[in-house]
Amino acid sequence: MTGNDRLFSRPFFLMCGFTFTVFLSLFQLLPTAPFRVLDLGGSTVAAGLFLGLLTYASALSAPFTGALADRFGRRRMLLVSSLAIAGFSVAYAFTTSWRLLVGLAFFHGLFWSGLISASAAYMTGLIPNERRAEGIGYWGMATVLAIAFAPGLGLAVYALSWKALCASVGVLNLAMAALAWNLERDPPHPSASGPFFTRDLVEWRVLAPSLALFLCSFGYGGVTSFVAMWTEKNGLAPKGLFFTVFSLTVLGLRPFLGRFADRMGPRRVLIPLLGLTAVSFALLAVATTRPLLALAAFLFGAGFGNVYPVYAAHVMRHVLPERRGAAFGAILAAFDTGIGTGSIALGAIIGRAGFPTAYGVAAAFALFSIPAFLLMDRRFLGGDSRGNPT
Repeated sequence: MTGNDRLFSRPFFLMCGFTFTVFLSLFQLLPTAPFRVLDLGGSTVAAGLFLGLLTYASALSAPFTGALADRFGRRRMLLVSSLAIAGFSVAYAFTTSWRLLVGLAFFHGLFWSGLISASAAYMTGLIPNERRAEGIGYWGMATVLAIAFAPGLGLAVYALSWKALCASVGVLNLAMAALAWNLERDPPHPSASGPFFTRDLVEWRVLAPSLALFLCSFGYGGVTSFVAMWTEKNGLAPKGLFFTVFSLTVLGLRPFLGRFADRMGPRRVLIPLLGLTAVSFALLAVATTRPLLALAAFLFGAGFGNVYPVYAAHVMRHVLPERRGAAFGAILAAFDTGIGTGSIALGAIIGRAGFPTAYGVAAAFALFSIPAFLLMDRRFLGGDSRGNPT
């Protein structure tokens, strides 16, 4: 969609606004839905299923919804998914059974995967090839900013009522649809008239190397769910210290690291980032003081906080433009599966062996992501950063 090296444009900022709104709405819902499940008589296990089912549904469907976006148009997928999720907000508001509430989360996840894979593919088309890591990094900052504000806003609105919370989320979903409507139309892929379910539907060349994302996001699931509890157990304050330092680190480093990755080659930069992620988990396992916790959060932000844009920039060098939705679907499948599995597995380990053991396991998984990436990347993508011109 761009013919020079210009990064910032009206469509770029529209997509940043769209993504900010997407995550502002979701992260109002995620911390409050468990409370609603408990209020309706569900257990803590049932409360955890809300995020679990949404995440797994997204992971399982992402390769297919990404390919669907390539086929019928990414803007169209963004518009349809936004309106569908607005419908779920209405359904959540009037649901009085925790079982139905949790069940709806699964179907919500199906449209969520379409939203994320289509938006990533659309945005990649706006970014010049030679500034891809930088551009994806800037775009990702919209997500970081939204996540920084959304949970507090959601909890404040939920204090008024559950229906008020659903109304707030629903209005944002409609705003997403309005932003999608104002995006430039992207034509469907020319093969839209052919059969959809073929052996090439899933972008296997991307899914296999994305095992590295699964291994490092495994620990992220445990951080998201339990780091505040680990902080409280050690008598440290504030409980949100880890997330604050993490967010500030990502916001501070992403623009510079993205430019560096574009200049040096994303693959060369990705390996140290995976190593930093492993070190951050190992440090978190022994972080019983505020300085150690802050240092672990800083290393986590510097490492894991930059893995996605750098990895995506590397992969996109090997993917044809008309297959970007399928490629991002494969990335999302690995990422979300890692988060969901890690949250459940590390929760069980914490219950049996404690926090240090759980985060030690997360460090081992993240460390193993390095040889896993090198092996799979060499086999499926050729093991370099050149790839095909995309």
